[in-house]
Amino acid sequence: MDGYSTVVSAANGYARLRDTDLRVIDVRFRLAAPDAGRRMYLAGHVPGAAYLHLEDDLSGPTGAGTGRHPLPDAQLLAHRLERSGIDNNSQVIVYDDAGGAIAARLWWLLRWLGHEKVAVMNGGYQAWVNAGYPVCAGEETCSSGSFVPCAQTDMIVETREIESIGDGDLMLIDVRERVRFLGASEPIDPVAGRIPGAVNHCYLDDLDADRFFRETGDLRRRWQDILGDHPPKAAACMCGSGVTACLTLLAMEMAGLGGARLYAGSWSEWITDRRRPVTTGPERS
Repeated sequence: MDGYSTVVSAANGYARLRDTDLRVIDVRFRLAAPDAGRRMYLAGHVPGAAYLHLEDDLSGPTGAGTGRHPLPDAQLLAHRLERSGIDNNSQVIVYDDAGGAIAARLWWLLRWLGHEKVAVMNGGYQAWVNAGYPVCAGEETCSSGSFVPCAQTDMIVETREIESIGDGDLMLIDVRERVRFLGASEPIDPVAGRIPGAVNHCYLDDLDADRFFRETGDLRRRWQDILGDHPPKAAACMCGSGVTACLTLLAMEMAGLGGARLYAGSWSEWITDRRRPVTTGPERS
């Protein structure tokens, strides 16, 4: 089958459902109810799909100095992918019910491990169900794959690099909602505000009203305006914990403007050290 490396429609996913190299992964998740996604998966999912949990499978352990969703150990993640039937030749399709906000995390993680044939289902589980495609309940079983990771360390920006950057060295794009970026409201993390010098582009702006990705041309125009003279490789995306920023990186890839890095620790890691600067209020013109 031809490979998908950004997004795939529910219709194309359904057409390829019986392909032997296809692996479908369900990553539905609720931050306020961490067990809800697995319950939803057991109640109904795309046939053949395996379930991976954002915190148990797609994140590493938290600790002093980490954000809420640290990157997992590459080798441990590879083992979990293998148990889900993924190998180095698999075409992976991943879906959620949040416009891709969770699914893009696995999309990014697989690319971080050197695997390009991974795509997010555009419109998620709702698009599949609304199209009338079949669903299954209960746990799925599959043969284990053989996945050899090749971590791409240049896809990540670390906190120490952000601490030492000068003006203009790196365009740091904070994709949290505007009220959180401004520090007017902070419903999740213990400190409100933003990293000085960051610019704001809410990840939801890359989606339309129905939580599908905007058309490629529209994304490209929007992102060219945001980047200005900055090449994508001179940009990094962050959010609250390094999850929804992956959706932004996917949108940039769709727009033909790939190469930006992920600040995986994001805001929740930055604020673990009170010596790091924080700012609130409107941006200076």
